[in-house]
This record gives sequence, structure tokens and C-alpha cells, in this order.
Amino acid sequence: MVVDSGYRACVVGLGSMGMGAALSCLRAGIPTSGIDLSEARRDQFAAAGAEGVGASIADLEGEFDAILVLVVNAAQARAVLLGEGGAAGRIRAGGVAIVSCTQSAEDAKALAADLEAMGVQMLDAPVSGGAAKAEAGQMTVMASGSKAAFAAAGPLLEAVAGKVYTIGTDIGLGAMVKVIHQLLAGVHIAAGAEAMAMAARAGIPLDTMYDVVTNAAGNSWMFENRMKHVVDGDYTPLSAVDIFVKDLGLVTETGRSLKFPLPLASTAFAMFQSASNMGFGGEDDSAVIKTFSGIDLPKKEG
Repeated sequence: MVVDSGYRACVVGLGSMGMGAALSCLRAGIPTSGIDLSEARRDQFAAAGAEGVGASIADLEGEFDAILVLVVNAAQARAVLLGEGGAAGRIRAGGVAIVSCTQSAEDAKALAADLEAMGVQMLDAPVSGGAAKAEAGQMTVMASGSKAAFAAAGPLLEAVAGKVYTIGTDIGLGAMVKVIHQLLAGVHIAAGAEAMAMAARAGIPLDTMYDVVTNAAGNSWMFENRMKHVVDGDYTPLSAVDIFVKDLGLVTETGRSLKFPLPLASTAFAMFQSASNMGFGGEDDSAVIKTFSGIDLPKKEG
């Protein structure tokens, strides 16, 4: 990819996905700055060759062609872009705010309208793929917005994504696709946890159960990825239980707004809520298996 030498990007939120996206931009030759509240993450990105790092946009210089917002929720995205000294004011004319948090379609529409009132265009662009794909520049992006917004985001999207789905021109369509995706992701984790818990109760070694499923028709990407954490007894959070409390809560709220029943998603939501209430909210989302009583789970070695 040949990037216009004047094209500048900023990534807000240097977590597991944001750091990978920011590093992918650097590898693509895009001068990229990063914003994060964590000093350790800022130092990591600075050491990788960031153009600039800061705890807020006020710590950075100049304007940007694209600001990629990879924070937790709609409230954080709004605060980052439109709060006091918001980052939206540092987007060049013709530039774009790429909003990639998981949020409702209504929140995405409201944010886009407020940005438009400032003369800033927005791409509604949730992402998926996990930390590994983010680091490899192979995220999946499900985006909606104007042709101009897609064009302004083009160099950054090419750097961070393996696949970009153009859902449509209406803001909110990308957000809705991500909500539906999170329905599947959350249900798959919950179902995988239920299956592994049943295996534990039946006395089946969990490493054996894991090998069988991952080589058979019952496998899914979420089972293969998350249930390995259970087998290893390692609940170091890559995506925490409380993230799925948030996301499946959004799924069920969206279902209610559409007057559409979601029996499986509602059950999975209750399981993640229970895990959080039991004190596992900050652990890896595979810790939802800990809601099942009377089973012995593997312990992390060392």
C-alpha cells in the first residue's frame, strides 16, 4: 500500500484490539499517534515508533485525517470525540472519525448527527477478530457510512483489516450487524462453557473433550479459542466477563426494541451476569463456566 505522505492517523484506546490496529498502521507506513489512559500502553506504543502518544488529544500536536476510536462503549466514544477538548476538533476537513466500539444503532446515529453538526463525518465501523488478528492487521470491519467517509478511512482500513464489509450508507447498520454478531459470540461461549461443565461432571478429562470437539462438527471459533483457556486453567482477561455483560445486555435491549424474542441470548446474558455477580467480572469471559457448581476445573500450572 502506498500512503499519502501527509496522511496522519490517531488510535484512541490502545487495548488488545487498539494496540494491534495502531501497530498495523505503523507497519503500513502511516504516521500514527495513540491515546490511552494507561502509561504502560502509551510507553509500549511509543517504543514501537508512534508519532505521538498521550492520555488525551491535548497531548498531541496537529490534525489527523482519521481518528480510530476503539473504546469500550458509546459513552466513552462520545466523551472522547465530543467531550471537553474532544478529539473531533482535531480532524482535518474531509477527514473521518472511525467509531469502532460496540454500541446500539441509535447511539451510533446520535453520535454521527452531532459530529456532522461540527462538520465531521463518521464511519460506523465496529470490528471483530480478537487481539491476534488486530496485531496482524487482519481485523474484520463491518461498516456503514457515506462514500466520502469510506474514502477518507481507506488507508487506515487497508492497514488494519483483512476484510471490510460495506453494510450500507446509513449510520447504525454497522452497529446493528455487530450487535447481532455479539449475540452469536456470547451464546457460543456460554454453550461451550455448558458443554465443558457437563464433561467435567461426567468425569471426562477436559483436554480430551476439547480435542474431540475441535476436531468434530460441534466446534466453533469461540469454543476453540475460549475453552482452551478453561483447559489451561488460565482466566487472564483478553475479553472479560463484564464485556459480555455489556454486549449481551445491548443485544437483549435491541431485541426488546425490535419486539423480537431472543431466548438463547437472554439465557447467555443471565449466565454472564451471574458470573459477574459471583466476582468473576474481571476475568476472561471463559470464566462463565465457573457459574456451574459441583465441578472440578483445571488449575493454571505454575
